[in-house]
Parts: sequence; C-alpha cells; structure tokens
Amino acid sequence: MSNQKPVQAAKKDKTDLHRGMNQRHLTMIGIGGAIGTGFWFASGELISSLGPGGALLLFGLVGAMVYFLMTSLGEIATYVPLSGSFETYASKFIDPALGFAMGWNYYLSWAITVTFEIVVGARILQFWYPPDVLAPWIPSLLFFILLFGLNIISAKGFGESEFWFASIKVAAIIVFLLVGVLMVFGIVPGQPQGGMFVNWAYAAAEGGTGTIFLGGIVLVLSKFIVAAFSFQGTELVGLSAGEAANPEKAIPKAVNAVFWRIVFFYLGGIFLVSVLVPFNDPHLIGADVDWMEYEARVAFSPFTLVFQNAGIHAAAHIMNFVVITAVLSCGNSGLFCATRMLYAMSHEGKAPKFLGKTNRRGVPQNALFVTAGIAAIGFLVDKMPNVEVYDYLLEMSGMMGMFGWLGIALCAWRFRKAFLHQGHTLDELKYKAKFYPYGPILCMVFCVMVILGTGIDALIDWAPVWALQQYLPLPLFLGLYFIYKFYMRTKIVPIDKCDFSSEYKVYKRGDQD
Repeated sequence: MSNQKPVQAAKKDKTDLHRGMNQRHLTMIGIGGAIGTGFWFASGELISSLGPGGALLLFGLVGAMVYFLMTSLGEIATYVPLSGSFETYASKFIDPALGFAMGWNYYLSWAITVTFEIVVGARILQFWYPPDVLAPWIPSLLFFILLFGLNIISAKGFGESEFWFASIKVAAIIVFLLVGVLMVFGIVPGQPQGGMFVNWAYAAAEGGTGTIFLGGIVLVLSKFIVAAFSFQGTELVGLSAGEAANPEKAIPKAVNAVFWRIVFFYLGGIFLVSVLVPFNDPHLIGADVDWMEYEARVAFSPFTLVFQNAGIHAAAHIMNFVVITAVLSCGNSGLFCATRMLYAMSHEGKAPKFLGKTNRRGVPQNALFVTAGIAAIGFLVDKMPNVEVYDYLLEMSGMMGMFGWLGIALCAWRFRKAFLHQGHTLDELKYKAKFYPYGPILCMVFCVMVILGTGIDALIDWAPVWALQQYLPLPLFLGLYFIYKFYMRTKIVPIDKCDFSSEYKVYKRGDQD
C-alpha cells in the first residue's frame, strides 16, 4: 500500500463544517437551486421553438432522468454524507483524477452562475428603475453583499435564508397553478378564445405537419441542454449532506420531496403555459434571443403573460418581485455550492490547503472569499463593450452541469457494485436507489446524448466558432482529468479497495492492491 495517509481533520473549529441544517433546509435548497431563472424563462424558449407538445415532452424526459439521478445520489449521500459529495465519491470509488475534473468543472459552473445572477438581478430591477435613474452597479453590489452576508453567517443561517427565498418561489408557483386551472375552466378570465386546447391545435396547424412537436429531432437534441439547465441545482441536496444534522433521515426525505415537487411545478407550469399562451405569441422569448436579453425582459416571461391574460393588473409587478427572489435564491445556492466544493477539494489535496479552513461558525470562509472574488469579476465583465464574452461563459455553465450529472450516475453505479462486492448487503443501506442498475445507466446514456447533441445544429450548419463555443467544456473537462492523472500518477480505484468511510486516499500507479 502507499505510504500516503488519508487527510485527517484538524481542530474542529478550524477545518470541520457544522451540521446545522435539517430536512426542511435541505428540501428548500434543492428546490431553490432548481427553480430559478431557467424555469421562469427557458420554458418560453422551449415552447416557442419546440411547440407545446415538444416542450412538455422534453421536460418530462429530463424530469424522469432527474428522478434516477436524485435517488442514486441519495443512496450514496445517506450512507457516506460528506461535503463535496459527488466530487469526493468520484475520487473514492472511481479515480481521483475524475474527482478532480468533476470538482473544478462543477465549481466553475456555479461560480459563473453566481456572477450571472448578481448582474441579472440588477437588470431585472430596471423594470422599475431605468438605468438613468439607478445605475445597475448599485443593486448588483447590494445583491453581492447580501449573498455574501447570508453565506458567511453559518450553514444554518444560509439554510434559513434559502428556505424563505425558495418559499416565495413555491408560493408564487402554487398561486400560478391555481389561477391557471381556474382560467382553463373559464372561472377566471383568460381562457383562449376557442377553448382550452386551441393553442395546441393551432400549433399543430402552424407546424405544417399536423403535429404539436415543432423543429425536428435536430432542434430537440440541441434544446435538451436548455431543459437540463432548468433542472440543475437539484443535486445541491447531496452536496449539503456534510452539513445535515441527521443525514440518515433528512437526506432521503429531502430527495423525495425535492423531486416530486419540482416535477409537479415544472410539468404543471409548462402545461398551463402552453395551454394559455400561443407558442408563437410575439411576447414569448424566442430561441434567437440570448440569455442576457431574455433574463432582463421580465415582462416577456410566459408566466407573466398568463397573469396578464387573467386581467390581474399588478401581475407584472408581482412576477418581477418573484423573479428577483428567484435570482437571489439561485445566487445564494450557487455561492454555497461552489464554496463547499472548493472546501472539499482542499481537504483532498486538489486545491490549496488554506481553502479548507473554517471559522468558529463552521463556515469555510477562505473558500467563500475566493468564490466571492470570482463572482465580483461579473461587475467588470458586465462593463466590457464586447458582451459576447460574458454570454459565452454563461453558455458553458449548462454543459458543465451535465458533466456533474454524468459523474453522479457513474459514482452511483460503482458505489453499489463495490458495496456488494465487499460483502455488504442492501439491508445496510438506509436509502436504496430505485431501478438499479438501469437508473444510473440510463442517466449516463442520457447525459452523453445531451453533451454530444448540444452543438449538433452548429455542426450541421458547419459554424466552427459556434460549435467551439458549444463544445469547449468537453476538452476543458478532459484536460483537467488527464493533466491531474499524469501529474499525480493516479489509477482507477480497485473495486475491493473502494472506501466507504470518511477518510480519503489517492491510489497511484505502483501501489500494491
């Protein structure tokens, strides 16, 4: 065996996280991370480009995949509740090089997202205060200070703030679903003239093929990443496992609650929007509108259009407030997620050691400072004349998240296989993933299809620059993996050496099995 010793925790108040979050916090962290700007805006893009049936089918397929993903992650996180979650699991059960690549890839994805949310939050405020009245950098700075303050307090403080942020979003969605149903049955004004399914029938006619599915298979493949991006954040439940007060009880409940609520909200919301708003409504966000444009155009959210059709005059103001809380919630979750990932990598030798220290409240403050510094770069990027640079980074975030999902599925498959191989029984697991091994395998196949299909339209049209923009995260991820593997001389962890404890070991070539 190698002489390298597992990384040991030092004094409790210097390196240990505090378990200050309960099931209520974990549930809302997962919901808050997933129901963000993608939900409020990407739905309009999918309906307008794929038609009502295509959008609903796409969200349904991604929702099914997320179910397998969440139950798989829940099985591991319940048995081995560690901060860093799937990055640590990849290092312990597959290959430390894979953990390194997953960790930094996922960290950069969320760090970029935090930057995005801070700047976009200020632009959403322009609905009330135009730039000549209130300079955008002022609310951006206030949002930045608020999110940093919520994360520096304590894990419980973060969990409590996220609980209330997410609660506002959940309440707004429930109200929307209720009003939408009343509109469909004509109880509240706003039902489309001609009946509740006239927009679906109109889509079939306008599609020219007698179908509610528009655009063809190539467009559907390229839009998978949009739907998947909307669901990203559900995995935050697993990442928060290291700070759960009672992980054996809290994590399974949070996994089930997050999935079913999100699927209900997403599918219910998409269905009602597609029924009440025509797919070619000029106010819907089209596929040709970039992220920065439609994030700022709050009045063109399909959910806002539904409320306006209901004759509620304050709908735009109400929805604008909800979207701001959604942005703050996503930024809050993103800052937490990125900080914990950096903290975990520090304890595994994949990031500088000083990033693994915590303050007396159990917050990894050094990792938080670094992540906040990256987020602050958004102020500078937003001032650059060439805004495409910023948009380019945003488009990378979605595919980076898919690499994280792919890694989770691979870890889940290897975890159960190694667990049984070493003589353990399923009775020892407090939470069991459904449909193993088919669930993780289907997730892996799905993630690969999404990653490869994201830029298929750019390849077909032979737009090299566009294709490079779509696929850059792929060589970046592979580069991280092979550079670390070559430099650290790591090898795949033998199945009989997979470690289910809280210790960590790097297996190198030449170690004796």
